[in-house]
Amino acid sequence: MTVRILLADDHAMFRSGLRAVLDTQPDFECVAEVADGRAAVAQSTRLQPDVAILDVRMPKLDGLAAAEAILADGNISTQVLVLTTFDADEYVYRTLAAGASGFLLKSLPPEELVAAIRIAARGEALVDPSVTRRLIARFAAGIAPGKPAPGRAPGLERLTSRENEVLLLVAAGHSNAEIGARLYIGDETVKSHVSRILAKLELRDRVHAVMYAYRHNLISNGP
Repeated sequence: MTVRILLADDHAMFRSGLRAVLDTQPDFECVAEVADGRAAVAQSTRLQPDVAILDVRMPKLDGLAAAEAILADGNISTQVLVLTTFDADEYVYRTLAAGASGFLLKSLPPEELVAAIRIAARGEALVDPSVTRRLIARFAAGIAPGKPAPGRAPGLERLTSRENEVLLLVAAGHSNAEIGARLYIGDETVKSHVSRILAKLELRDRVHAVMYAYRHNLISNGP
């Protein structure tokens, strides 16, 4: 399967370097390169790439607004990765609240960027490890920074006791393998539990499961 990719960055040199990395992968095809957010939205609508990689700071329309426009369009199935040199908290919040697949820093090694694109193409979510802890500690799905968390978590009563255990371990940042080792269950069983948790709580992905847990005070919000 070929992953069709759109690149949006106003720095031509960076786009060229990123394109060179993508061209090393036989299953990647760069279908468009654009220099502003408005063009990114237009080309995503026209070409329907599998993944759009958007810089945050671009002319005409910034990458976050472009991501919101692309993801709000029900006719576009494109997954969005926001790539930036900046890791300010509000960027993380807006990116994930819009439904993007990930927030990645430009300092990410090429092999990790390639892996991130493949993860996004599968419809999964990821966040750069250097911002994950702060993301978990400070934000919750649907709540802007500084707003208070609401009361009892909706849908929590639908989870079994085992699913509750898995949710808390996911919220603590544990991988499937780590969760399996702690609960003495296999990796496939963990995956099944996570899938059921997401379905029952109507969450998009593991990132939003983590944010759900913190939003509803299911786990400590401490540093």
